[in-house]
Amino acid sequence: MPIRQLSETMINQIAAGEVIERPASVVKELVENALDAGASRVEIVTAGGGLNLIRVTDDGSGIPEPELALAIARHCTSKLAEDINDIRSLGFRGEALPSIGSVSRLSIRSRTAAGDSAAEIGIEGGRVLPVRPAAANRGTTVEVRDLFFATPARLKFMKGERAESSATSDVVKRIAIAFPAVRFTLAGPDRSTLELPATEDSAAGSLRRVAQVMGADFPDNSIAIDAGREGVRLTGHVSIPSFTRANALQQYAYVNGRPVRDKLIAGAIRGAYADVLPRDRHAVTVLFLTLDPAIVDVNVHPAKADVRFRDPGLVRGLIVGSIRQALADSGIRAATTGAAGMMAAFRPGAASYGHGGPANGHRSYDAASRASGPSGFDAARSPQRPLDMGFEGFEHRGFRENEQAAFDAGPLASADARAGQDEAAETLLGAVLGAARAQVHENYIVAQTRDSLVIVDQHAAHERLVYEALKNALHSRPVPSQMLLLPEIIDLPEEDAERLALHSETLARFGLGIERFGPGAVAVRETPSMLGETNVGQLVRDLADEIADNDTVDTLKERLDKIAATMACHGSVRSGRLLKAEEMNALLRQMEATPGSGTCNHGRPTYIELKLADIERLFGRR
Repeated sequence: MPIRQLSETMINQIAAGEVIERPASVVKELVENALDAGASRVEIVTAGGGLNLIRVTDDGSGIPEPELALAIARHCTSKLAEDINDIRSLGFRGEALPSIGSVSRLSIRSRTAAGDSAAEIGIEGGRVLPVRPAAANRGTTVEVRDLFFATPARLKFMKGERAESSATSDVVKRIAIAFPAVRFTLAGPDRSTLELPATEDSAAGSLRRVAQVMGADFPDNSIAIDAGREGVRLTGHVSIPSFTRANALQQYAYVNGRPVRDKLIAGAIRGAYADVLPRDRHAVTVLFLTLDPAIVDVNVHPAKADVRFRDPGLVRGLIVGSIRQALADSGIRAATTGAAGMMAAFRPGAASYGHGGPANGHRSYDAASRASGPSGFDAARSPQRPLDMGFEGFEHRGFRENEQAAFDAGPLASADARAGQDEAAETLLGAVLGAARAQVHENYIVAQTRDSLVIVDQHAAHERLVYEALKNALHSRPVPSQMLLLPEIIDLPEEDAERLALHSETLARFGLGIERFGPGAVAVRETPSMLGETNVGQLVRDLADEIADNDTVDTLKERLDKIAATMACHGSVRSGRLLKAEEMNALLRQMEATPGSGTCNHGRPTYIELKLADIERLFGRR
């Protein structure tokens, strides 16, 4: 077949295949256009998951009537000057509208602030309709009907209406977080209405918008981030280690206000939480990177979802370092969701029984009497007996003060040991974890603060303390190494061998001695003593892969930290050990002074806090 020039419609449909993946992609492009036009209000309506209808209305600057025809032509835009390296808007290619119009029925109705009337233009499957007068308020309304009617094969790859609606909601929420001063509304017969009222464009307003999108729990369980390095600024909020999710869907990242799903940023977040989260849990984050547009390339992905940094190591180091520093500076905090779960467990009716019964979770009188039988009934033991019954000996086991005083002399029936009989010092009650009051089930320390009850898992808490001490000792000086009897020669691609050689000094600090051994090979002469017998070849190849991806050698550090975690688990206070009051209080004070002690090495919480107000609610006092 001879080479020939493709038609304009075919070119636009090919572009649509790259840019317009699903209805959510259309919503993303249209909402970004509205925001670039300076809109303070964006309303989105969908039907049929967005396949039947998508309508986006804004109150932005509008499009002058003479420019409507250019708006639907390829590579026509008002957002880009002559410098491709100075992109300061969300859109810049000028291909979204013609691409959408080539696979759907598209209409654009717009009016500028200076215009006396509005004008409308349409395009159906690539065929442009003439401009005509219309009635509209200031701003622009873009309506897309019958998406992919011109390319029916694409419809076979669409998911169900519910899935497409959910994807659209996610896109709108993701964009809305970056623009708190804009009011967003998402409605339609295929969904429940989503309304995000505008807030002020400030740090407090941004956090309120985050709460609108992610729920009120997140601000209460998050830490503010504000750091910078060499012209790159990082702001936002990250969750405390005990507030996590089962997936990474609630990790939002923005580069110069643009929502992105970048693997470098995701990897940096994972690395920052590596010590405090289990592998199957994910942090909740909202991070904003602000930097010179010239040092980040946003033109590397058709949908502009990925970016490329000129210095990825700088960005990764800033994210990891800032999050770890914030976690360390925030002190010890328990997630509010832990207290909520605790309250739910304490509420009447929470117990589960294997038979039907009253809603409050107690067996009925009939069930109890059937279980005991007529001969098993004892009126003197019945909880329904009146207090003035004249049973023999009742006077001796009554409720007089001198008889009740016996209960005050001994330990509580529900506790294995008491922390002490005297009131804790005022200074201890004012501490974050308060004063130890008891140890129950030989594993849980019950402590009291001025306004809460704290329950601590002694094994998990001490495990974290030992682990942090081991890590500090491990990384405060060069890691001891063991010399191999015979150097191990490992064949690698030339570029991997070169990368390892460049990082040989850093690897030596971790106890791994590497040097070049001719073309495409390295010789390993020393390995960290802590690793014992290890697969040196696999370790070196993993390091080479990580250096290629992230320009770091964290793999080796993580292996050493994992060994330290195992040592900490076996060397910490075991469950079942009785502790004295002084030991319990000493453990609480060490927890308060140790960063990250809110979770153990495996990511489980080390303590739960229940506020006095919550306890009073359980007893109906509030």
